[in-house]
Amino acid sequence: MKSLLAAVALTGVTLMSAGTAMAQDAAKGEAVFKKCMACHRVGPDAKNLVGPILNGVVGRTAGKVEGYKYSQINHNAGEAGLVWTEANIVEYLADPQGYLKKFLTEKGKADLAVGATKMAFKLPNEQERKDVVAFLKTK
Repeated sequence: MKSLLAAVALTGVTLMSAGTAMAQDAAKGEAVFKKCMACHRVGPDAKNLVGPILNGVVGRTAGKVEGYKYSQINHNAGEAGLVWTEANIVEYLADPQGYLKKFLTEKGKADLAVGATKMAFKLPNEQERKDVVAFLKTK
């Protein structure tokens, strides 16, 4: 009986570890981030391009990179309290424009959901979005 319980416990630990490993993978995220490099940079020498640098983006208020001119809707979302948590980034990357409009509407500020974000790119694959966030957390 003790052997059976030990085997069940070990299986549970193994499954939990596998689930965690599948949740996010920074190395895979770095490869996926290459899709983002047409507009964004990370690292010590990063500069704003079409999009802002993404160093320290996790935990940052939206629309707050020095020297970058944000779209009105992105700026408004930041002013309304949007902080780039892991979950928010994952959702945003699926549909940036839709996410910002939804955020502002849910905050009771639908009148500020004006214009279009500069972020036209969408990353439909949820696992890729999670992996990119894991990569960005390292920057």
